[in-house]
Amino acid sequence: MRKTSKKTHHVYVVELSKRIWTENHKFRAANPHYMGIKECLYVGMTSGTPEERFEKHKIGAKSKKGYKISSYVVEKYGLYLRPSLYENFNPLSYTDAKLMEERLANTLIKEGYAVWWN
Repeated sequence: MRKTSKKTHHVYVVELSKRIWTENHKFRAANPHYMGIKECLYVGMTSGTPEERFEKHKIGAKSKKGYKISSYVVEKYGLYLRPSLYENFNPLSYTDAKLMEERLANTLIKEGYAVWWN
């Protein structure tokens, strides 16, 4: 299936509790650069609004077929959205959102944040 160039997707950033740093070894391993000064963040993309997607994470949402569609990281450690870090990029096409998700995560890492994304 070919993805269209319609601007129907969004990137978003969720601030995570710093507890993730002490409780989640995978998060620590993914962020060896982290100095503990800036926040811990989750970067994602969605075909809905960032607010809708954040709510799905927080309730541990599942697809109609029963597959988990929320991130455990946001479900357990998510505090709130950080619109100032993403709102100027949205909306995007699916292809652009996939690229921007990675670019935004890498930019935030370079700025000293600890970031989880996939």
